Amino acid sequence: MKILYLTNIPSPYMVDFLNELGKLSDLTAIFERNESGARDKSWKKYNFQTFTGIILKGKKIKVNDELDDQAICPQIVKYIRKRKYDAIVVANPCTPTGIIAIAYMKMLRIPYAIQSEGGFPKDGKGIKEIIKKQIMKDAQLYFSTACLGDQYFLQYGATKEKIRRYPFSSLYKAEIREDVVAESEKRAIREKLRIPYEKVVISVGRFIPVKGFDVYIKACSKLEKNVGVYIIGGTPTDMYLTLKRDLCMDNLHFIEHVDKETMKMYYSAADVFMLNSRGDTWGLVINEAMSYGIPIISSNKCYAALALIQNDINGYIVPMDNIKMFYEKVYYLLSNPLLCQKIGKNNIAKMKEYTLEKMAEREIDVLKELCKDGYQ
Repeated sequence: MKILYLTNIPSPYMVDFLNELGKLSDLTAIFERNESGARDKSWKKYNFQTFTGIILKGKKIKVNDELDDQAICPQIVKYIRKRKYDAIVVANPCTPTGIIAIAYMKMLRIPYAIQSEGGFPKDGKGIKEIIKKQIMKDAQLYFSTACLGDQYFLQYGATKEKIRRYPFSSLYKAEIREDVVAESEKRAIREKLRIPYEKVVISVGRFIPVKGFDVYIKACSKLEKNVGVYIIGGTPTDMYLTLKRDLCMDNLHFIEHVDKETMKMYYSAADVFMLNSRGDTWGLVINEAMSYGIPIISSNKCYAALALIQNDINGYIVPMDNIKMFYEKVYYLLSNPLLCQKIGKNNIAKMKEYTLEKMAEREIDVLKELCKDGYQ
């Protein structure tokens, strides 16, 4: 089966997924840009092992400090014009290049699928929303990650019978633990990381407003000082440094971006993972934390949490920016180690269904079924 896959940049998890998809198909993937200036340098190290990867040369666009991964690439049409593919999947439908590709396929009546990790539907008013609906509404198929993703597609013109679910992940099957981390192992890892605390709470991500680290810090400031509070993944701005000082949080630690092996150690050392996202269209750090058997506390504005977490089963979902409730839930979990262990086992079991292998298998199964029904 020949597949053309369109996306913005070769991010690590996207390349891993495409390498799995390439094992099951004759795959060509086209990227708008080779990197995002807003991401760590490690994102530039990609390896196209099982598929043909093409980086377009277009005019780079920086939407804002958080969106720096788009470009205008009119040359995308020459790859679509060849019509040598059994299926075309557009994972960047709302970027300028994605819009050009979809407009061209509509004009020539070339069927295509749209794939999204998530999106929050708006009220449909305004010129941008009208344009978005025109872009989204005529796909042959929609790959959705969750119920909210279904609503997103329906808001912009999809029909229910064209929506298919798929498990979104950045994890290989072999990366998911078989059981929760034993206390003896936690202690040994904490010694290696020079973590001196009895309990450890972590959050992961860049220091940008959408991650809500200000709420995370304020909620954790109410915990006892024998709880280590960690944020891993970026350089704190003056705002966070000032917040740490004002709250007298000597137990708060900012850890810059670390390699994958060190990140595994921090996950293994943690008792609870927290994320007060203000609008994550997925949030793969949730998958990662769950794969280590960590209970999750997340806001209700994170797709991954809404898709993966049931209260008391996998952790807790709380209203965005609710400092009091974030504190109550983390205090409750830290005070109940047996509950944490039970939740951890549930999370590991859940993640066995959310692997890169299953993600690729699901995509191929759906596209093959569609081809039988006359996709091209």
